[in-house]
Amino acid sequence: MASGPVTHTPWWAWAWPLLAVFVLAVQVLYPLGGLFVAIEAFALMATVFAAVYHAEVVAYRVGEPFGSLVLALAVTVIEVALIVSVMITGGTDTSGLARDTVFAAVMIVCNGIVGLCLLAGGMRHREQGFQLQGANAALSVLIALTSLTLVFPNVTVTTSAGTFSESQLVFAAIVSLILYASFLFVQTVRHREYFLQAGGSGEETHEPPSNKTTSISAGLLLVALVCVVGLAKALTPALERAIDKAGWPKSVVGIVIAGLVLLPEGLAAYRAARANRLQTSMNLALGSVLATIGLTIPSVAAVSIFLHKPLTLGLMPKEVVLLITTLLVSVLTLGTGRTTVLQGIVHLVLLAAFLFLAVVP
Repeated sequence: MASGPVTHTPWWAWAWPLLAVFVLAVQVLYPLGGLFVAIEAFALMATVFAAVYHAEVVAYRVGEPFGSLVLALAVTVIEVALIVSVMITGGTDTSGLARDTVFAAVMIVCNGIVGLCLLAGGMRHREQGFQLQGANAALSVLIALTSLTLVFPNVTVTTSAGTFSESQLVFAAIVSLILYASFLFVQTVRHREYFLQAGGSGEETHEPPSNKTTSISAGLLLVALVCVVGLAKALTPALERAIDKAGWPKSVVGIVIAGLVLLPEGLAAYRAARANRLQTSMNLALGSVLATIGLTIPSVAAVSIFLHKPLTLGLMPKEVVLLITTLLVSVLTLGTGRTTVLQGIVHLVLLAAFLFLAVVP
């Protein structure tokens, strides 16, 4: 990984994305099964490591919080494109795809990525700190976004439970964009200092990479992220067959896909926490989940309205309880600016509850 001065790109950082491109091309031209599924899985995991490396190179060059924003936005834009493409080509059974993906992303990020970072960082550094103002700003936007888009459809009466009317959908899309754009303005312009590591603890002191190295990494990062999503989609049929054979609900597919797409961000956040840069971990985690909701909801709303595709956004009661519990615990966990292993364990237990109840509803 990019842990020191970056003067050149290591061979594996460009070889793995090229391997992924080759594997995807073979899959498109000559669909194969059996052993080729294992090759696709290997290419996926290797490309995730390459994506994290290139994201770190770009982050060192542009600095925080822009470095975290690069990876969060890149992953989210590609994820949204994947959801929209499935909605356009799929039938009525894709009406809940956006809801399931967004909810899975919220649970995986807020409980999985945050929990793992707090646990790993706490075990290595005992106690870690971050900017309280930045975390509170992100959580306030997250609570408003999730409530307005995933909970309110269950209490409106214009249409059936779990759905919005066309005007309500337009309103939800507009407020999602306003909230996310406002957060970006505060994060990168108005109060950028809220999202910087306090005291410079754990920050890198070496010279940033050159413009040429950064440009190469930016291009390879985009290629790697596209390949991660493409390979995840290619592996979906095999995954669906395995889940059907196990007798699990089909919603588990969305959880696995969301987890695969979030792997680059999760790994980058984990490495930052281990390096005592918890602020970077929080920027990656909270920024990615806000981008997921703020960009996904307007996109799927536009597809639903213009192409007359059914769209269900309201969560089931079980998911609502899990969401409220996660948000409440997140407020308490990030409410002091200091964390220990205990908070990490609590969040990981909530993730385990989410995964268990998804398999055994």
